[in-house]
Amino acid sequence: MAQQSITEIFNLTGKSAVVTGGAIGIGKAIVLRLAEARAAVTIADVDLDAASQTAREIQQSGGKAQAVKCDVDSPDDAMRTIEKTVEAFGRLDILVNNAGVYPPAMLADMNRETWDSVLNVNLRGVFTSSQAAARQMIKQGGGGKIINIASVEGLHPAPFLGHYDASKAGVIMLTKAMALEWAAHRILVNAIAPGGIETPGLDVLLGSFTPPGGKIDETKQYHVNRTPLGRMGTPDDIAKMALVLASGAADYMTGSLVVVDGGFLLS
Repeated sequence: MAQQSITEIFNLTGKSAVVTGGAIGIGKAIVLRLAEARAAVTIADVDLDAASQTAREIQQSGGKAQAVKCDVDSPDDAMRTIEKTVEAFGRLDILVNNAGVYPPAMLADMNRETWDSVLNVNLRGVFTSSQAAARQMIKQGGGGKIINIASVEGLHPAPFLGHYDASKAGVIMLTKAMALEWAAHRILVNAIAPGGIETPGLDVLLGSFTPPGGKIDETKQYHVNRTPLGRMGTPDDIAKMALVLASGAADYMTGSLVVVDGGFLLS
């Protein structure tokens, strides 16, 4: 068998992907990179208007994309998203579990509703979407890639984010469990742990770490100063790694966690 060229390894022509939380931020960056690699993409998001706008951007550039309204914690929505992907593109090859929430709250004051809302989206949502995707991949005869967006918070806790920390630690272990169970079906499951990334929700998150009377920019600079590479990450930093995991470059890789944090955990 002839060795593939680099171009062939990263060419996703004929493959289709679902990206949850794909309308903005990291999710949108992943959608755009997968589409650039010629995958057909379903943008699954609770914000259908924003997802539709991202789909139009891809379509106007000659790519294939559709938007689907999806609550990742709903088994019906997860199944419908997969069904619509197969109807539109013929099959499912890639799932990126990116949807997530992180409302800051102190553990001593947190109510059950806040705890449940974070765990339901960030952890149970990954299980729900992955289960629906794996069933379709197995039905197709096996083969596929599932990429879970975890976080460095799943490895190193932060104050006011105990629920988020727990959910992302769960995603890391769930990734390994799914990889182990589904390897026989050639479904490869890996995770990415982003560090601090410039996204629309970053200021909300940093605000929880900022003392009364302080400035969010100062908190952000403190994070940058602790990061060996000296900057915040961008959504595209994560998207490029997701593309690697979705491509032929990661065909002998499963159950792994890739940390993309500018060296933050080293500090």
